[in-house]
Amino acid sequence: MEPVRPIRWRHSLGARMKVNDSPVIVEEIFNAPVQSVWNAITVVEEMRAWYFDNIPAFEARVGFETQFMVINEGREFPHHWMVTEVLPLKKISYDWRFGNYPGLGLVSFKLTEHGGSTTLKLTNAVLEDFPGGVPEFERESCLGGWRYFIGQSLKAYLEKP
Repeated sequence: MEPVRPIRWRHSLGARMKVNDSPVIVEEIFNAPVQSVWNAITVVEEMRAWYFDNIPAFEARVGFETQFMVINEGREFPHHWMVTEVLPLKKISYDWRFGNYPGLGLVSFKLTEHGGSTTLKLTNAVLEDFPGGVPEFERESCLGGWRYFIGQSLKAYLEKP
């Protein structure tokens, strides 16, 4: 595994993410062409700049898998992604597991171009229930994390002067 990157999110215990929950959805408009947004979510060097800086590799290819470690408040989360769908410049989806916890999520990034701007709709659906008692697996934590990654980090990356 690659080096560990600490992430700090504040949590209060709430509802864990379960299969019967509606997906977490975060939508953002970027003042950037679709190709720039696509590259930011599929080219590993760009992903490291706004997402996780320790992603060892990534390819926008169905079946591609990657693994890396994230530590938050002393808890280890071995991330395991497997790309499940690729529609170039339109959509990419991947399964998201955590090696030492049960549960499975499906994360999809859907892009829509509007002239010189691009709308990104992130959908995080639960395919297998995540465990209770782990703050990072609560719906509010998931929503807060995606709002940060998409609405702040990716936005700043794509719209830097």
